Amino acid sequence: MLVNPRWNADDFRAQVQTALDEFLDVQAERLEPLGADASRLLVQARTSVTGGKRFRASFCWWGHHAVATPTDPAAAIRACAALELLHASALVHDDLMDASDTRRGNPSSHRTFQGEHQRAGWRGEATQYGAAGAILLGDLLLSWSEELLRRCGLPLTAVAPALEVFDLCRSEVIAGQFLDVSAQARGRADVETAMTVLRYKSAKYSIERPLQIGAALAGAGSETLEALSAFGLPLGEAFQLRDDLLGVFGDPEVTGKPAGDDLVEGKRTVLIALALDAAPQAAAAELDAALGTALDHAAIARLRAIIEESGAREQVESVIGHLGDLALGALDRASIDDRAREVLRELAGAVTHRVV
Repeated sequence: MLVNPRWNADDFRAQVQTALDEFLDVQAERLEPLGADASRLLVQARTSVTGGKRFRASFCWWGHHAVATPTDPAAAIRACAALELLHASALVHDDLMDASDTRRGNPSSHRTFQGEHQRAGWRGEATQYGAAGAILLGDLLLSWSEELLRRCGLPLTAVAPALEVFDLCRSEVIAGQFLDVSAQARGRADVETAMTVLRYKSAKYSIERPLQIGAALAGAGSETLEALSAFGLPLGEAFQLRDDLLGVFGDPEVTGKPAGDDLVEGKRTVLIALALDAAPQAAAAELDAALGTALDHAAIARLRAIIEESGAREQVESVIGHLGDLALGALDRASIDDRAREVLRELAGAVTHRVV
């Protein structure tokens, strides 16, 4: 929870949720002639955009404030909410590709559609129907993210520069996801490869690009965009490294995912790459062979111990601290609004110190 008395984070999240709900209300009216199937798609879309910490919207909002106070706050909120539609799209597709059963404590989208098929007794494979539904839902959310930004209510002259950053952002996250899928398919990823996946799949679209989109909406020049990048990119990398630690060591009550979920899914993260490099040969081979297989609690505990004993967890914590320091140093040097700087500093703490 942020403590800055001049910004109520809970109120901001509520405003973003309202903007998303109102946007989906409009989409529901448009799709109503398509009948019950489209209604089920909308229900899952609403589930996909409900909850979460709204970090991407927050960084977009304060990227705008770093340059200027929004002249139309409601329109700016809608622009920020577009980042949450992009995030929801990425999560729906990511859960399908990783065969994840849950998201934020609820069944993942493909499992929801699969269950609907099974309960109805329809023809064909329920798993294939679930996959098709998730692909289409993710595509729809991706399309809507651009629509909401473009039609947020700000003048097109203000939105156009932000759309250029948004176009780049979408390309990066999709290509980064393919890098991740390919690394998992090969069954190996060195630290450099894992860092490249981390940077493009998550770090850029989580913090750097939202900051720049918000600043672009406020009319920022190239120097300001570069200054925000110098803050946002290392912070985004630290954010994802923290997420990787949570994926192995996190409490399911906090993460909304099963214990050791990244191990079961076989994710080739920086944490895993470091552990494979540093662990004794036999332990490294055991870890490598177990990744992506069905694991009980005892097996997960054993793999956690291998990672811990290799020093990889401690090393990732050290890298998170170093990247956080780099980000804060860049933030201190940036020529931006001081109030925005203060809140961005607090946001930096929030994304890098989540509980493992």
